Amino acid sequence: MGEAPSRLDELGSRAGTCLGLSAAGPGRHTVVVADRFDRITWRDTYEQSTGLRELDAELNARYDCTTDLLTDTFLAAYKGNPRLRGRAEMDPCRLVNHQIVTALVDSPEFAELRRETVGDPYAAAMAVLAQSTALRRILERSQDAQEQAEQAKKAQENTEGAATAVAEALQQPAEEAAEGCTVPAPAADAVQQAIKAAEAAAAAARQAAQGAAQALAAAAPGIHAAARNAVTKAARAVREEAALMRAWGVGPGELERMPFDQRALLAERLRTSRLAQWAELIGRFRQMADGERARKVQNATGELVGITLGNDLSRVIPSELASLGSPELRAVFAARYATGELMLYDSQGEQTTGQGAIIACVDTSHSMYMEGPGGVTREAWAKACALALLDQARHAGRDFVGVLFSAADKLHVFRFPADQPADIARTLDFAETFLGGGTSYQTPLTTAGDLLEEEFNDTARTRGDIVMITDDECGVTEAWMRGWNDTKHRLGFRVFGVAIGALPAAGAGSVLDVLCDNLRSIEDLTDTRAAADLFRLI
Repeated sequence: MGEAPSRLDELGSRAGTCLGLSAAGPGRHTVVVADRFDRITWRDTYEQSTGLRELDAELNARYDCTTDLLTDTFLAAYKGNPRLRGRAEMDPCRLVNHQIVTALVDSPEFAELRRETVGDPYAAAMAVLAQSTALRRILERSQDAQEQAEQAKKAQENTEGAATAVAEALQQPAEEAAEGCTVPAPAADAVQQAIKAAEAAAAAARQAAQGAAQALAAAAPGIHAAARNAVTKAARAVREEAALMRAWGVGPGELERMPFDQRALLAERLRTSRLAQWAELIGRFRQMADGERARKVQNATGELVGITLGNDLSRVIPSELASLGSPELRAVFAARYATGELMLYDSQGEQTTGQGAIIACVDTSHSMYMEGPGGVTREAWAKACALALLDQARHAGRDFVGVLFSAADKLHVFRFPADQPADIARTLDFAETFLGGGTSYQTPLTTAGDLLEEEFNDTARTRGDIVMITDDECGVTEAWMRGWNDTKHRLGFRVFGVAIGALPAAGAGSVLDVLCDNLRSIEDLTDTRAAADLFRLI
């Protein structure tokens, strides 16, 4: 063994490597590169979301660095083009987080998830919560790797401390001795001991880092599989909630203005509503109604009913047009055109006449709970139709009233004035209310007539529309019928009937047929097109 160095330059040369061990600086705690605005968005969302705070508290009680993991999971879903830091930039304790976030972002399903979450803090937070079960599983499986990372972190800290001790041991002889001079033995020995300790600490750090890397590599396959499942589940949850909101008519603008927890409670209510399983039916009804509104044309040509006289060239019958082929008859054609005496096809067009309120009287007697084809209940079909009529009223700037009825003493009225927003909570109350019991026509129709009378007295508006949706037939008294006909004549409203479930007594001459100007029967409850004409005529 050679003689230990005692000259200042020799000690400095040997200490140089050790001194460099503390130059790396602290590693990054978050994987996703974020600017100030991203961090503000995360903080605001975290503060608004009870679910995120509860998940963070739960994970922090069992694992390390989980707040940073939730931050990264959120930002990866929220940011338009998330960029991940390299492993070398990370704090050793966050290398497990880096592996998890990388696995999430690299999964094939992540692009599908981001279609719903980019730029939407609520959707991104919902994606985090939807992945919570998988994150718990990943963290459980990664505990050994995390413990190894913690040991590597401590070993790195020990190395940095040893490097600092070398610098301090070298400082005094450096101040007292000139360059190249011999350092006193006690001071040189102290420097030598500090250098040996630093070299041992560096070796231990390298070994700990190697152990952490091996543990992380062993956990990687499980992390990737769980991450893929997590992203798949999150994408499905976010997509289903977005579809649910659309089905219930909750627009993106309304959602953006809604406080986070209120939106979360609304989503939960929609998922657990009595009619939640029929959201797809409700959505199809709304789409159908939108399409029928687009087809509706004022004074449109409809069913051919005969021949009439006029000068509408678009409806001239072929024999009249044939006269144009003869020079001597052209003058006759021109004269008849001028006097409006050409023979034309006569047609009965579909035209909108309603100006007053649209009132949907929905039967909620016990029998409406029966299921039809496809497992759709009569109630679900009726409520879906009524909600589409609510949209129809909003589109036309008309009041809407939902009248739920069953027996004569059971009635619930939901009013949606045209000049006020259709509150989603009240819409859900209307959709979820079910009265049960028997069926009475007189009570709901009298209520509907009174509402149209009230509207006429307040605004002088007439020509409202009543839609009676029922699966039962019941009688009415002659006195009531006389009063009903008087009210109808005075206010000029129309009554449309929908007999659900192939109501046997709803044919010609039935009470429902007599009450209605326009009656149709619905047998296939999965078919929204059966009621399409309502949205052209109303």
